[in-house]
Amino acid sequence: MDVLWEDRDVRFDISPQQMKMRPGEVLIDCLESVEDTKGNNGDRGRLLVTNLRIIWRSLSLPRVNLSVGYNCVINITTRTANSKLRGQTEALYILTKCNNTRFEFIFTNIVPGSPRLFTSVIAVHRAYETSKMYRDLKLRSALIQNKQLRLLPQEQIYDKVNGVWNLSSDQGNLGTFFITNVRIVWHANMNDSFNVSIPYLQIRSVKMRDSKFGLALVIESSQQSGGYVLGFKIDPVEKLQEAVKEINSLHKVYSANPIFGVDYEMEEKPQPLEDLTVEQVPDDVEIEADEHTDAFVAYFADENKQHDREPVFSEELGLAIEKLKDGFTLQGLWEVMT
Repeated sequence: MDVLWEDRDVRFDISPQQMKMRPGEVLIDCLESVEDTKGNNGDRGRLLVTNLRIIWRSLSLPRVNLSVGYNCVINITTRTANSKLRGQTEALYILTKCNNTRFEFIFTNIVPGSPRLFTSVIAVHRAYETSKMYRDLKLRSALIQNKQLRLLPQEQIYDKVNGVWNLSSDQGNLGTFFITNVRIVWHANMNDSFNVSIPYLQIRSVKMRDSKFGLALVIESSQQSGGYVLGFKIDPVEKLQEAVKEINSLHKVYSANPIFGVDYEMEEKPQPLEDLTVEQVPDDVEIEADEHTDAFVAYFADENKQHDREPVFSEELGLAIEKLKDGFTLQGLWEVMT
């Protein structure tokens, strides 16, 4: 399975291939007339709301687009914005953080009187936030109740394996495996809160390896989830082999059609993405090779800035510039750009 980036990244001007839904990604809503007020004010576009991200695409120039993953979202709110298409109106503000950089997005619905932009995005993001157990590796969570696994809404138990030793300590801990359609859960028999939940989404490999305790089941998690190497001892060897075979089989099935757990449906079903996609026509322009443009610059978020700082004369540049924030230098800003 390809590394999941759609919900964990903010990308600008992505290719048609990256615009396509990955396996398990579902189009939940499509709004036809939405303005990207922050970066493309005055430009009408289409906003797609999936179970992993928000995609905005310019209708006049489809190669101008955004992909905003829900995992990057810090805050969603509504505020007044100045739109070239609507004037002063209520808009959707989304503050995000990606690779230690904050981006701010402002979307305005061109259709007056329609709250759908706000309700769709906010509700789907809430559904994403409350379903992280499907996607994230969790340690010491509230997984077990009365020695039974607390099932997620779309989860089914395929097998329960008793007598599984967790090899994370020198003496090992005896516990139980639950193997389901979305994850593997282990918990200690003497202490239910000593547990681990490993979604198939975060599993890199499942193998049998030699250890100081003998042959063991070893699960490597993805770098996204911390790159853990988790060892488990199951006796006899035949039982261990069966468990490895079953987990790998379920992992393969899951990878073909992942369950991300974001359960939200609109009353009106949107058209399939294929029907909404238009073929990109190559622009009849020649792009200078040394021309440096960064689409993301327009979306930088300065959350403490309420108004422009006063102008000051820069001896370096020989002209008036906005006063720099404390700790910033012109040389440092040039180094960011180059």
